[in-house]
Amino acid sequence: MLHKLNLENILFLDIETVPEFSEFSEMEAEKKLLWEDKSKYQRKDEFTPEEFYDRAGIWAEFGKIICISVGYFSFRNGSRNFRLTSFKGEEEKLLRDFSNLLEEHFFQPYHLLCAHNGKEFDFPYIARRMLIHGIRLPAKLDLFGKKPWEVPHLDTLELWKFGDYKHYTSLKLLTHVLGISSPKEDIDGSMVCEVYYKEKDLTRIVEYCERDVLAIAQVILRLRQENLLNETEISKI
Repeated sequence: MLHKLNLENILFLDIETVPEFSEFSEMEAEKKLLWEDKSKYQRKDEFTPEEFYDRAGIWAEFGKIICISVGYFSFRNGSRNFRLTSFKGEEEKLLRDFSNLLEEHFFQPYHLLCAHNGKEFDFPYIARRMLIHGIRLPAKLDLFGKKPWEVPHLDTLELWKFGDYKHYTSLKLLTHVLGISSPKEDIDGSMVCEVYYKEKDLTRIVEYCERDVLAIAQVILRLRQENLLNETEISKI
């Protein structure tokens, strides 16, 4: 089935998230209590709510999106090209810009969104943050009433599971075993918060996010047993 998909109909994406505030102390009192309750299972007795706050970015209720990178294939005159671009900066604006992309260019029934662990993280996170900002969900993220086979999402983690629900494979491991250059150069996900709030280097984070998008596209090519992209086939817009 994967071989039958038209690559030009797939939007590959990845997001980077950070805690909503740079410091735990910046949260209002009620939200501090809510964070304490939300994080207590993961913290156990090892960390206080404040000590654990640097991980708040993984929850849409306590984090925010600082970058959505996307990529898509284009085939013209017998040549293959993979185009990358990013929405970055102020969250509400980047979410509206991303929504506009979906509504204007990836709205047809045959269009698909693809991410690694996207069904558990990227897609619901984007949808939740859109609703928090009062943004109407684009059709590709509005799953209410849809049957599982009607959901327009591809997930490279799910494809690699082959039905094994116990199995989690990171993108870094998956690219390694499939012979794809690792996207985890320079920084990794655990460093994004520090790079954003302390180093204030959003450009570095965007480059990291775009490498992940490229890696996801390469995984799809490998699963289809097709040639990987080379540098001359990749462009940024």
